[in-house]
Amino acid sequence: MQRTSFAHQQCPVARSLDCVGEWWSIVILRDAFHGLSRFEEFQESLGISSNMLSRRLKALVKSGLLQRRAYQQRPTRYAYLLTTRGRDFLPVILALLAWGNRHLAPEGVAVEVRDRLTGQLLDPIVVDRGTLKHLTAETISLAAGPAAGPGVRARMARVASHRRDVRLPARRGDSAKRASRRARH
Repeated sequence: MQRTSFAHQQCPVARSLDCVGEWWSIVILRDAFHGLSRFEEFQESLGISSNMLSRRLKALVKSGLLQRRAYQQRPTRYAYLLTTRGRDFLPVILALLAWGNRHLAPEGVAVEVRDRLTGQLLDPIVVDRGTLKHLTAETISLAAGPAAGPGVRARMARVASHRRDVRLPARRGDSAKRASRRARH
């Protein structure tokens, strides 16, 4: 079945999904962040068929997330290395990891994020680059940007009109977590 392409939509979420929305792509990128780079390493780690892995690697190279570099001649073999665009995907991987640990791990946390130098346990969140303000549904709003076309502008206007009426319930334990974080900082 041919999937629908989102590449021509103005929505950055849709365009991002067009680039990495196939689940194999995301776990290949996860493994690339762990230092895997060779076809055989990805195949062993993921248990993916060679034809599927070949297609996903080719798509990730075409999307500019990985670059293919020869590391051996006769026969020619290639390493797949993260590009700047690919390295910029790390916050997405960390957000998925944190969300999965929080909501999809009834048996407990299987993978932790730790500071490489100190070993301290880290809790990934999304923050604004300039202010370091924690971004949540309660602290942000979306608006049409300068390049937005009529469709995006109309969608953002609909979102804004609905947003005024919606109050999200606080998550259990949020106030205790915030107090604990404030005490540590």
